[in-house]
Order: sequence, then C-alpha cells, then structure tokens
Amino acid sequence: MTTKPGVDLLLVNAPGKKRVYQVLADELAAIEPPIWAGFIASFARKNGISVDILDAEAYMWTYEETVKKIVERNPLLCVFVVYGQQPSASTQSMPAAGDLCRMLKEAAPQIKTMFMGTHSSALPKRTLEEEATDFVVQGEGPYTIRDTIKAIKNKAPTFSGVPGLWYKDDQGKTCSNPPALKIQDLDNEIPGMAWDLLPMDRYRAHNWHCWTHIKERQPYASLYTSLGCPYKCSFCCINAPFGGSGIRYFSPEHIIREIDLLVTKYGVKNIKIADEMFVLNPRHVLGLCDFIIERGYKLNIWAYARVDTVKDKYLEKLKQAGFNWLGIGVESGSKFVRDGVEKGRFGDVEIKGIINKIREHDIYVGANYIFGLPDDTIETMQETLNLAMELNTEWANFYCAMAYPGSPLHAMAEQKKLPLPELDGVGWIGYSQHAFETYPLPTDKVPQGKVITFRDNAFNTYFTSDSYLSMMERKFGSEAVNHVKEMTKLKLKRKYAIPL
Repeated sequence: MTTKPGVDLLLVNAPGKKRVYQVLADELAAIEPPIWAGFIASFARKNGISVDILDAEAYMWTYEETVKKIVERNPLLCVFVVYGQQPSASTQSMPAAGDLCRMLKEAAPQIKTMFMGTHSSALPKRTLEEEATDFVVQGEGPYTIRDTIKAIKNKAPTFSGVPGLWYKDDQGKTCSNPPALKIQDLDNEIPGMAWDLLPMDRYRAHNWHCWTHIKERQPYASLYTSLGCPYKCSFCCINAPFGGSGIRYFSPEHIIREIDLLVTKYGVKNIKIADEMFVLNPRHVLGLCDFIIERGYKLNIWAYARVDTVKDKYLEKLKQAGFNWLGIGVESGSKFVRDGVEKGRFGDVEIKGIINKIREHDIYVGANYIFGLPDDTIETMQETLNLAMELNTEWANFYCAMAYPGSPLHAMAEQKKLPLPELDGVGWIGYSQHAFETYPLPTDKVPQGKVITFRDNAFNTYFTSDSYLSMMERKFGSEAVNHVKEMTKLKLKRKYAIPL
C-alpha cells in the first residue's frame, strides 16, 4: 500500500445500494450524485484545501475495492458523507459507511476518518462511540471539516477549537465542541457543486421521472437551491444538521449558473431539485423559472411542494421552465392522522383540488403516502390507499412510518419505549423503506409487521390497477406501461412482515 502523500480531503459515498434497495438497485432505483460531497468539495477548494470525491455508490464497488482506492489516495482526512436519496434516508446509509470505515481502519489505521450527515448530526455521541471513526460532525459540516484539517496539518495538541466536532481525547474520553455557525452567504461560500469530481456519466433519474422517455434516464443531476425547511413535521429529520427549522437560499443567479453548466458541459436534461420544500418563496421560485425560460432549455425537472404552498402564480411558470413533476406530501387519507403529525392544515377536498389544478397545467404529480403513522389503524390506512386510488397520480410513493433519528417521532418512540431498529438488534438498515430488514414503527392498533405488509400490498394494488395502467397508456404510451408491468414483477423480501 502506498504511503505517498495524497489529498488533504477525500469525501466518500459508501456503496450500500444493494442492501438498501434489494432487487430495485440494479435498474429501477435512481443513482443520485452526492450533493453534500459536491458542496463540501467546492467549499474546500475555496479554502485552499486539496480535495477529491470517491463515489463508490455510483460504481457499486465492493467494500474491498473502495478501501483499496481510498488507501491509494492516502488522504489526510477521509470523510464519509452519509446522506441518502431522500431527505430522511441518511440512517439507512450508515451500515455501509460503518462497515467500510472499519475495513479502512484495519487496512490503513493512520488515515484519519470522519462521519458527517443527518444521522451523525442527530446522534453524534453514539456515532463516535459505535463506529471505527476518529471524528464526527454535528452540524452541516464545512467549517468543522476545514478546521479539523487545519488542526491536523498544524499538529495541534487538541481539537478543542474545532466547532461542531466530536472526538476522543488522549485518554479515550468522548469530547464535543460548541456547534459551528451555519453558512449564511451560500452563494459566496459554496461556489457551486464540484461536478468535475463526480462521475457524471453514472447518474440516472428515477424511472417515473422519465415516463415520457423511459430509455433516456441519463444524463441526470440533482441539486439544492436552498438548505433546510421551515416546517416541523414529526416524521421528518431533515433539519437535524441545521439545529432546527429554518431555510436559507442560494440566489436564482447562482442556481442558473449551475444549470447552465449541467446543460452545456454535461448534456443534462433530467434534473431533480432536492430541496425539502422548493415551491415556497415566490421570488426564489419565479426568479429561477424566468432564468430557465429565457434560455429556452428543454428540461425535465421535478421538485417538492406542499398542498398548501402550491399557488396559481407558480404553476404556469413552472411548466414553462420544464418542471414536469411536483412531489406532493399527502401522507394520509385521514385528516385526523395528518393532524397528529403537524401536516393536517388541509382536508381531502383541498388535496384533490390542488392536484387537479397541477394537472390542468400539464404537470405530473408524484404523491407521497405514509402507512403506520401514530394514529393509524387498518381502517385509516385503507382510507389512505382509497384516496391514492382516487387521485390516481402519475406516480405514488408508499412509505412505512419510520421514527428517523433526529425526528420528533424518534424522541416520542424512545419516550414510549416503542420498538426501534437500533434497540431490537436490527441495526440502522431497519430504517430503509425497501430493505429485507425494514423495521417501521407499530401503531397503537397495528403491529409493525402488518404495516409492512399493508404497504407492499398497497404498492401492488396501485400499480397493477386498471385505472392506473389505463391512465399511463393514455398519457405515456405502451413503453411506459410495459415498464410498470415489469416493475411490479419484482417483489421485495421482508424479514418482519406478517399477514394482515
């Protein structure tokens, strides 16, 4: 193994897709660029730090292959950037990062390692004590990583001056420092994504994102136009790295420069806006739309919105700019259940009206539903499925309720001593929605095994229904319909499912 001095900073996206998505990993699941790795790399360059990104997930390398490539680069600091394809998916990525880090420490103990991400920000002490890592970031990361590298280079006697850092002292005692400040001037301090360090030819869009061109899911990119979320939904952990709710924006001018680069240099057409809540601020949304429209790009974009943030003034501009999809959080068909998760300030009538309005502008809807929320029963979960079938949107995500670390639901579950993956010997992979070991919360009325079964049955019922397939044929043609039929032949294996 080489001892040649390498880069100051190596950002690693660990290869865990196969375990997280099972049979869906090969062809169906998207392959997302690691946005936070791209951000940190850009910040590092601006601060004179040499940096590289190793996206082992995109290549689906083995742990052994990935360790070899890390050692060859011999970084001063190797940071495992632990996020996922959706805002709450950091925890499901921990097993891969943890296993990889342990193997790296066995092969090259001299390489300093660090964990960052939503999960480690929510559970920094536990992450430091359970994983074979030297450091853990609590917070969004850039300042903590910069100052850790500075301390290593300067052979500082202690890391006590590094904000947001968890570490162990010479006696093995767990130590932590006050949080780092959040970046306020995003445009200036994070000057774009380090796209040139990413394997741009490897990324592919979600299958539904490309119903109109299902064989052209590449090239693809995803990016943030803001950080954080102003809402406090009990099932969401998105704000764990930010210390609470709130939102900061990149300027439309900054984002259009990113899109210009993606289009002109990388030929990207399919784009995901990964913001937890994009359709919110009029100046931000309409400003970006105007820039895209001025350029005449023919893009295929999707972004998240809430039922109560979709306004008439947005929809025409969004469609003109190429926003062909909006992801809408319906969550439950029961207003009583929605009220219990701080998402219920709207009724079924508003949901139907807003979705109809979106479709009137020729924008497709990806609706999100959750089974097993705290107040759910079999009857209310059936209400949710009935609403999904009635809405018959072009895509539907069906989730089990998870008490993600960093979410209010996790604190509630701990307080009530409800079964959690990390407490019941399942491990962090239990927080994956699609893994063999998926281990959601039970409700007062429904055991977790039945929540899993209900979710999987609902998926099959929805995507094999005549009404859905007829709509797909009418809107997208036989090629998309055949893709859906092949998709529904793939069955997830579930360790903890029990019959209804």
